[in-house]
Amino acid sequence: MRELWTYTALCFGSVFAIVDPFAAIPIFLALTGDRPSNARTVALRASTTSAVVLLVFAAAGSFILRFFSITLPAFKIAGGVLLFAVGLEMLRATASRTRSTEEEQTEAHAKEDVAVVPLGIPLLAGPGAIATVVVLASKAGDLEHRAVVFVCITVVAMITFLVLRSASFVSRALGQTGINLIGRVMGLILAATAVQFVLDGAREAFPRVLG
Repeated sequence: MRELWTYTALCFGSVFAIVDPFAAIPIFLALTGDRPSNARTVALRASTTSAVVLLVFAAAGSFILRFFSITLPAFKIAGGVLLFAVGLEMLRATASRTRSTEEEQTEAHAKEDVAVVPLGIPLLAGPGAIATVVVLASKAGDLEHRAVVFVCITVVAMITFLVLRSASFVSRALGQTGINLIGRVMGLILAATAVQFVLDGAREAFPRVLG
């Protein structure tokens, strides 16, 4: 039971850190600033989109890896490197270009519907988040552990909706300094998780050397 709770903490911390709804607040406000009455709907659709995408990849991750003939250790190492890069950007309080590029954000201002793209994808459910849930689901040894991954994704999506729905209040309460502080803490957690992914992948790839 203790091992299950430890895995739950790892899953929730990893998914929450990479989705990081607080980092999405400035972009969310910028895209919904001239249509505040629609903000709640946009927040719901964006968080739902991210949940669906991550749940699908968590469920089908193993099949996708087999289809492209990618070994799990290789994916863990690649995902760890990607997450470490995102974590470093978060520690520096700079916008991650793996989550959303300037071109995508500029194009989004001209869109009528910004909930799915770029908010849901790739801002919330970007390459880093997808890599995280695929690795976590692949690490799950039994049905209970796989269920934990799905539950954590769902809970993070619910928290994301609440954060985005209250984006104006949260932004005023925390200020840019507070948001950056939270981002740095999330970045530290993410960087540590990334290193663990790389170590696990390396041990599985070279068991005789690192075992």
